Amino acid sequence: ATGTEFSIADLIGRAPTGVVRAELWVGVTERQALRFAYAPLRLRGSGRAETAIVFAHGSFAPGPLEAEYRFSSFRGTWRYRVYRGPTWTWHAGVTAFVRDARIALTQSGSTAEDTDVGFVPLGYLSGEARLAERWSFGFEVDGSAAPQGRAFDIAATINYRPRSALTLSAGYRTIEGGADVDAVYTFAWLNAGIVRLTVGF
Repeated sequence: ATGTEFSIADLIGRAPTGVVRAELWVGVTERQALRFAYAPLRLRGSGRAETAIVFAHGSFAPGPLEAEYRFSSFRGTWRYRVYRGPTWTWHAGVTAFVRDARIALTQSGSTAEDTDVGFVPLGYLSGEARLAERWSFGFEVDGSAAPQGRAFDIAATINYRPRSALTLSAGYRTIEGGADVDAVYTFAWLNAGIVRLTVGF
């Protein structure tokens, strides 16, 4: 395939955007659990192309245009507690990752888009360190890499548990990855601050 390499961020800017992520954890046994997660992401904006762009069988002249980047993910994770000590608790597992992606450019009423729905298996690793009676530090990684591309989702949080069934968290998440194959070349690097409420039942 032929096309023009361009940056969505250069076209629409890098202004902060609010996103929502929902997760459900279900305990299976004392050491095993399942996670179901939904993380929709949609970025839209207007900008200006400094050069001509050929994309998804469409041609765009230098000048104003609109761009959209969508990358929503659905995940199912199985994890197993591999270690529990006085400070650290460790889990390892696997994640089934389904992506629903779309990149679109629009100019003068003409739109070209590239869409992709696909499945990627990821490895899973998480750790939590007890800092005090109600405080802990946690991190979590979903990721894999291959010659055709890679996908990594890494989060780190400080957690406060005012009640046994309620946890407040704040931290940082970075998502990086993409594909380099004959049909498409696309990579993204997203960074986010995390504010999370966890309720146990």
